[in-house]
Amino acid sequence: MQKSTITIDVILDPNKIPEQINWQASDSSAEMIQKSKAMCLAFWDGQDKSAMRIDLWTKDMMVDEMGDFFYQMMMTMADTFNRATKNEALTKEMKTFAKEFYDKFRADMIKEQSDN
Repeated sequence: MQKSTITIDVILDPNKIPEQINWQASDSSAEMIQKSKAMCLAFWDGQDKSAMRIDLWTKDMMVDEMGDFFYQMMMTMADTFNRATKNEALTKEMKTFAKEFYDKFRADMIKEQSDN
């Protein structure tokens, strides 16, 4: 049996707010430690039928980056859902929602910038 390891290091400030998120995977082609401004990690507990999540972002993660991050996560979640279930109709709905979310987010960002 082969084993793969993913290591995540979170550097915190004195108030325990993430300053830096670094990760490395044993099976990755990237040999260097990868830096990230945000992460969302979810585990499924089959016994309790519940998701356990770790959501972290650094203090230098910008609001516009968070919108981009969520849009991309929703799109990739839809792809993952499709690979797992082959349910094209629900996959399409998820992607439509993600696109509508992103369009509304961008419009809000533009409005906020014009108000300032």
